Amino acid sequence: MNYVDRYLSSVPVRKNHLQLLGAVCMLLASKLRETMPLTVEKLCIYTDNSITPQQLLDWEVLVLEKLKWDLVSVIANDFLAHILHHLPLPKDKMELVKKHAQTFIALCATDYTFVMYPPSMIATGSIGAAVHGLTLSVNDFSGEAVTELLASITGTEVDCLKACQEQIEAALAESLKQASQSQQEYSTAKTAAYPASQPTSTPTDVTDINL
Repeated sequence: MNYVDRYLSSVPVRKNHLQLLGAVCMLLASKLRETMPLTVEKLCIYTDNSITPQQLLDWEVLVLEKLKWDLVSVIANDFLAHILHHLPLPKDKMELVKKHAQTFIALCATDYTFVMYPPSMIATGSIGAAVHGLTLSVNDFSGEAVTELLASITGTEVDCLKACQEQIEAALAESLKQASQSQQEYSTAKTAAYPASQPTSTPTDVTDINL
């Protein structure tokens, strides 16, 4: 997403080239981050062969030129391990908090309003939202005290961090609302088609969601 955002901020792209751009950025990111990067052939298959290997290779050079070959970007996920290491959480809850925080970070990547926050702020706010949503206490700290503790760990202003965390929680609530509406519409359509079937319910509490 970092590569896509940076490219789109400097180069106008036609709608029919967005999938190609996304595939190229995935290729570049996998080469930088993964020990076994994605292959050009596999990415073409993922697009149902709507792009060719040659197009992918040509655009790879183009994107690299526009990004000035600067691919070492710091993203929110890079901060999680460092922050969690300094946060006195129960060991059995550490992975759960990390998993929820990663989901919040992924959610932020889909909302343009979070571009105003640096990656460290999004990571810290996501951890705060995860701890708050899971109703965990950190060494008898809870609520705003956890936010203040996170702010002290990362050297962030408490008010800015609180605003970021609240925005993340609001984004989650909106996402759940949309998911619930989609589920209800699907259930209504399914019930109309198959009257004997029972509609399923969508959890509304963050603790009920398998992230």
